[in-house]
Amino acid sequence: MKTLQRVAILGGSRIPFARQNTNYVNTSNTEMLTAALKGVVNKFKLEGERLGEVAAGAVLKHSRDANISREAALDSGLSPSTPAYDVQQACATSLQTTISVGNKIALGQIEVGIAGGVDSSSDAPVALNEKLRQLLLKFNRSKTRSERFGVITEIRPDMFAPSIPNINERRTGLSMGEHCELMVKRWKITREAQDELALASHLNGAKAYQEGFYDDLIMPFQGLNRDNNLRADTSAEKLAKLKPAFDKTSGQGTLTAGNSTPLTDGAAAVLLSSESWAKAHGFEPQAWLIDAESAAVDFFGPHPEGLLMAPAHAVPRLLARNGLTLQDFDFYEIHEAFAGQVLCTLAAWESSEYCKNTLGLKAALGAIDRSKLNVKGGSVGLGHPFAATGARILATAAKNLAEHRAKTGQSGRTLISMCTAGGLGVTAIIEG
Repeated sequence: MKTLQRVAILGGSRIPFARQNTNYVNTSNTEMLTAALKGVVNKFKLEGERLGEVAAGAVLKHSRDANISREAALDSGLSPSTPAYDVQQACATSLQTTISVGNKIALGQIEVGIAGGVDSSSDAPVALNEKLRQLLLKFNRSKTRSERFGVITEIRPDMFAPSIPNINERRTGLSMGEHCELMVKRWKITREAQDELALASHLNGAKAYQEGFYDDLIMPFQGLNRDNNLRADTSAEKLAKLKPAFDKTSGQGTLTAGNSTPLTDGAAAVLLSSESWAKAHGFEPQAWLIDAESAAVDFFGPHPEGLLMAPAHAVPRLLARNGLTLQDFDFYEIHEAFAGQVLCTLAAWESSEYCKNTLGLKAALGAIDRSKLNVKGGSVGLGHPFAATGARILATAAKNLAEHRAKTGQSGRTLISMCTAGGLGVTAIIEG
C-alpha cells in the first residue's frame, strides 16, 4: 500500500478582479479562466507539459460552457493530453477543486495539477421564460403541421420576458444578504463593527498592493492591473453614510454596499504538486495543504441555523482531527461574503452556549487575534467572483506563509474558512 504524499502549494496566478459591468463586461468565463491558467503556465514554465489534471468551475455558467476547464486548459499552453473537469460548490468552488486535486496527489494518483475557478456576473446566463421554453420543447416534439400550429397559438407576449438568473435560496426565496441580515440580528452584530471589518479589508488590500505583494500573483488583463473594487481612500465616515442594501424598510438594516461583497468578475488558479515533483522541477513549495473539512447546516427547518454558519461547524472538527486549537494559527483567511457573516462566525466560536449546545463542544473555541485576519485584504475589498475566491485565498495565504517563513525563519500555519450558498462551508489548514 502506498503511503500518503505531502501536497505542495507551489503558487498561483489570477487576473485582477473587476466589479460587475466594468472592465470585463464583454469577456466570457472561458476567456478569464484561460488567462488565469496561462498565468500559472507561464509563471512555472509549463508550456507543453502534461499535468495530472486541471479542475475548475463557475457558479454562473452558460449551457455552452459544459466543461470550461477543458476548453481553458486547451488554450492555456498545457499539453492537450492534460485532463480537465468542472466542479461547482458555490463560493467554495475553487477551494473544493484544490482539495480534489490535492487528495489525488496525496493518494499518488497524480503528481501535479492546477485548481481554479472563474465567474462573471456581467455575462450571466439569461434564459428563456419557462413557459416559452416548455412550449418550444412541445413544438419540437410535435409530429404534424397542425400540432405545431396549435403550439404556436399558445404563445403569449408576456412569454418573451427573459428569465434573469438570481442566487436567492430556493427553499426560502431570500437572498444571501437577507439571510445575513437575520444572522447579524440574531448575534447582535452592530453596523459599526461591520464597517470596521470592511474598512480593514480595503486598507489591508491596498497596503499589500503598495508593498508589492500582488506583483507576481496578478497578471494584467483587459487593461486592468489591480482589483478595481479596492478603495484605498475609503474611511469609517464614508462607510457610515451608506444606506442599508437588504433590509431597507424596518429601520434596522445594517448590511450595506460597503460592508458586503460586490458582484464581481474574475478568475484565479493555483499549482499543486507532490513533494517529489516539486523537487524534480526545481520549485520550492510555498506551503503545504494539510487537511480540509466541509459542513452543512439546516437553514430552513423549524429551528434554522444561519445560512452562512456552516464553517462554524466545520472548523471544530478540523481542529480536533489535527490536535489544534483555534489560537494555534499565525494567520486566518475567512472569506468575507459579508463583514457581518465573518463577525457572526467569530462570535459563535467565542460563545460557550453556542459551542456547547450547537456544536457539542465542552467549551468555547475562543477568540482569534484580529490582527492576523485577512492581512492581505478580503473579499469585501478585493471583490468576490464566486468560484474564483477560493483559489485567490489559497494562493495569497501560501505566499504570505512563504514570506513569513523568510522573515522569521519559522514555519507558520493558516486557517482558511469559506461559507457558501445552500448552507455549506468548506475549511482547510495550510502550513509553510
